[in-house]
Amino acid sequence: MKAESFSVTELELAGWPVRITSYRIGETWHAKADNVSPGANIARAKAEGRQQAEARVIERASERLEATRRRPQG
Repeated sequence: MKAESFSVTELELAGWPVRITSYRIGETWHAKADNVSPGANIARAKAEGRQQAEARVIERASERLEATRRRPQG
């Protein structure tokens, strides 16, 4: 099977830049969130529709990023 209807969106969640990638394989939509640079995976989700998959991955990524501590730069 081949990924179709590929989409990439960048946004900010909990003060972090995040890239949301979504695509369809067969009848299932997949979405993943990564932290733009260096591109480490934060969350993944599957659903019957693109919006559902993206909403789930955004929710999971937000929860994880909100729990992440930032060290003061200086």
